[in-house]
Amino acid sequence: MNDQTTVLVTGADGFIGRHLVPYLAAQGHKVIAASRTAYACGGPNMAMVRLPDLSTPFDWQPLLAQCDAVVHLAGIAHTFANDELYDRVNHKATEALAAAASRCGAHLVFISSIAAQSGSFSDQELTEDDVPKPNNAYGRSKLIAEQAVRAAGGSFTILRPVVIYGDGEKGNFATVHKISRLPIPLPFGGLTAQRSVLSVQNFCSAVTMALTNPRARGETFIVSDPTPLTVSDVIARYRARLGRPPWLLAIPERWLELFLKAMGKNSIWHRIGCPLIARPTKLLALGWKPS
Repeated sequence: MNDQTTVLVTGADGFIGRHLVPYLAAQGHKVIAASRTAYACGGPNMAMVRLPDLSTPFDWQPLLAQCDAVVHLAGIAHTFANDELYDRVNHKATEALAAAASRCGAHLVFISSIAAQSGSFSDQELTEDDVPKPNNAYGRSKLIAEQAVRAAGGSFTILRPVVIYGDGEKGNFATVHKISRLPIPLPFGGLTAQRSVLSVQNFCSAVTMALTNPRARGETFIVSDPTPLTVSDVIARYRARLGRPPWLLAIPERWLELFLKAMGKNSIWHRIGCPLIARPTKLLALGWKPS
């Protein structure tokens, strides 16, 4: 695939899309930014098109006929939805897109999630060879969407990113950084569980690898920064960027675990006090060079 390919990016108005569209354009691709809502993406090599609500059937063929590749970001993630809505948006819409991409000869880079492979924590390091064990509707919808992409018979690459951080971030990282801005000591200095994370810049470079490296075709890759961090590392680094000291209290982990569980916040404990390490070993072996 050459540097002048036309790439459709779905979900272009989201946190990741707003970074990915200009990144790909700067790499020399012509980018068609597709989203439900209009937003300013003017610039060399960029154009914007509107998408309908993906919970309803949509004919992708006319759009994909203009493209050499598509990066499928659109879906439901950081919101409440029932199993049926997750299935329609994350699975069925992806299935239709993959079928259309196959008919048009467009290479599909499907952005799945580490949630398709695991729950919110794992006592063992995750690899692409592990049997996927999603434990919620979101993860299950992503896994079945992956299966639909493979079954479509076209050219594809599947990326399973871990939690992504950067300007405009959402979800867990947004919460941690919001707490980190508080001018008070935080009781997380004793946390030792390591978690894999991913900068949005490294995510964008991984997408470029999936678009341009022929050896990425037909493969599935975990995407993460090479070095996992603890929650206390994340807070300390963020506060350092703000010109502040870490100001972390080393409260015993067991005390924090008991407190959160007594408050009915088991899911929070799983995300801050339990490990989830998923290294990008396979992607690095392909020649990926994260910053």
